Amino acid sequence: MTEQARRTAEYSDYSWHGGPTRNGPWAGWIGFAGIMMIVIGIFGFIEGLVALVQDDFYVAGPSQILLFDLTGWGWTHLVLGALIAVAGAALWTGAVWARIVAVLFVVVNAIAQIGFLSVQPVWSTIMIGLCVVVVWAIVVHGSEIERP
Repeated sequence: MTEQARRTAEYSDYSWHGGPTRNGPWAGWIGFAGIMMIVIGIFGFIEGLVALVQDDFYVAGPSQILLFDLTGWGWTHLVLGALIAVAGAALWTGAVWARIVAVLFVVVNAIAQIGFLSVQPVWSTIMIGLCVVVVWAIVVHGSEIERP
């Protein structure tokens, strides 16, 4: 295979962000991770907003809350949800910094969901599972969309 044919096979001519990019078979996982981070961020934002606005929506005794009261958890989920959604959008740029920030925010969200597990066990378990899938997609297939 000639050098030109190899480059053509490895890189697409143009990408959605304006430059050449790897177009590997697993590049769709990074798009999936970005979309899921936006969804996780929106869900986390709503989860935090509900905890702040509607005091009686989440019912938990004082021994069931880890570290914070429900207002503290509300602010935690609200801010973290917004950060995760922005990091998910930044992930589509293919920048290495976006992958690092995305993984950090998603891991922190999974830990926060562990703290909220006693209040919303099913929902927190689902969110932790989604966080694990997103981290896997970014760490294992992150270089598929890397900008050269």
